[in-house]
Amino acid sequence: MGTTNHISTKWKGGMAFESNNPSGLDLTIDAAPEDGGEGKGLRPKALMLSGLAGCSGLDVASLIKKMKLEVDDFSIETIANLTDEHPKYYDHVVIEYHFYGPNLNEEKLQRAIDLSVEKYCGVMEMFRRFAELEIKTIFHKA
Repeated sequence: MGTTNHISTKWKGGMAFESNNPSGLDLTIDAAPEDGGEGKGLRPKALMLSGLAGCSGLDVASLIKKMKLEVDDFSIETIANLTDEHPKYYDHVVIEYHFYGPNLNEEKLQRAIDLSVEKYCGVMEMFRRFAELEIKTIFHKA
């Protein structure tokens, strides 16, 4: 049997909630003012995108270290299309991996991304169940 995560989320009044994390850190979730909230917290659907980028980013960062690759900077841009009808969900997600540095090994960096996308990132697998994923790699050799 796999690992179980238990998250507690407590209503803080209005449209705000506080949710814990197995790391011991808490985060605030709130709706936008136009949706009745105060905009003082993270949005649930956007958190899913952060989780996706974070999951894959951790894989890629680990592989950069294991492969001893030279990377000055690395970022992930996640652009998602939300459906018009309720329940609204992401049906198409573009994940852009940006690498910066003068000595980028493009082949090995692409291999790191491929391993994350195809093998290691569980959040990527969850997204694959409901959204079309488009993976892009951009190398910035300044």
